[in-house]
Amino acid sequence: MNIILVIFDSLRKDCTSVYGSPPWGEVHTPHFDAFAKEALVMTSAYPESLPTLPTRRAIYTGRRTYPFVNGDFRLKGDFVGAPGWGPIPEEQPTLSEMLREAGYRTGLIADVYHMFKPSKNFWRGFDQWMFLRGQETDRQRSGPRLTEEEIAYWLPAELSGRGAQGRIEVIQQCIMNMHDRTKEEDYFAPRVLKEAAVWLEQNQDADKFFLTVESFDPHEPWLPPRHYRKMYLVEDDQEQVVSAYGDVSDVEAALLARTRANYSGEVTMCDRWFGYFMASLRVLGLLANTLVIFTSDHGHSIGDRDYMGKRGYPSSPEVVDVPLMIRFPGAEHAGRTSDMIVQHHDLTAAILEAAGVAPDTELDGFAFIEDALAGRPGLRDHVTVGWGSTPTVITRKWWFN
Repeated sequence: MNIILVIFDSLRKDCTSVYGSPPWGEVHTPHFDAFAKEALVMTSAYPESLPTLPTRRAIYTGRRTYPFVNGDFRLKGDFVGAPGWGPIPEEQPTLSEMLREAGYRTGLIADVYHMFKPSKNFWRGFDQWMFLRGQETDRQRSGPRLTEEEIAYWLPAELSGRGAQGRIEVIQQCIMNMHDRTKEEDYFAPRVLKEAAVWLEQNQDADKFFLTVESFDPHEPWLPPRHYRKMYLVEDDQEQVVSAYGDVSDVEAALLARTRANYSGEVTMCDRWFGYFMASLRVLGLLANTLVIFTSDHGHSIGDRDYMGKRGYPSSPEVVDVPLMIRFPGAEHAGRTSDMIVQHHDLTAAILEAAGVAPDTELDGFAFIEDALAGRPGLRDHVTVGWGSTPTVITRKWWFN
């Protein structure tokens, strides 16, 4: 059996229609919806820790990152994103390493640039890994630099106060990286999912494979092609593509609407190209013998509770409650749901069990698929999600900050 793991960065659970809709209205995700109809849908899935790199450490190893013991990484080539924001510890075998040792051909297609910085090692164990450059502040290009007028087009005056230098840096670099985009296929999510489809074509001779597909979209900056944004907001007013990471109760309603429209457009673009990827699986005859897992690392507040960004305290469901859907070979178990409480590091254990591979070391995660299909409650009655010094404990009754 082949196994594919697809992760969308910052994809809100309520922006995939099977889970509902966000406060600003429905986001169009027909391909995510079609996938959900053929999948086991988990309704109580949470990260192990946040943000980007601690989350992926847990997913890639099946080991807890929180509590952040020896987690104060200050390595050249990166900033201190958060406690636990660092490489995968050398003594922890990765999922890809264990599967490769068991005879799987392994591949990683990703544009999550944090994973590929000089101090990082998230490509360990992959027979092929492809880093698609240019997201956010990835130093893909050094010019031509934006003028002050161009920066003002992308950065509203309301967000040019405290903390603006970081937002200016993001805009300056990401817009430089985008200078030669002329069509939708040049955008990030299309590139990632197209290259993942190419990998499938080029590896049809593999007896069995494990492919990880990492799309940084719909993470900010929210820069979808104009036609996607216009699905949600036709008016062409002030552009707004970055996150405030603060209180937005005094931000004009029109600016908040533009932000939500750009984010929604990003999600719909991701949906379209995920559909392209799934169609490639169908055309290549792989849907009958491939397990496909769909999830995100976390969500993003966009005006919820008057906040825009991700934060550890107080945490909230639009950030910490994540989508998780599993499509079995031949769409077996289609339409099933489970409210079992699971976390990201359980994915490693579940994938290894599905592959019939014993882990090289003791895992912190639990294999859960058999219990979920049987309607059992599973082994967890709560989760602890770490983020800096502000953990969140979630039970079926309580959300404790």
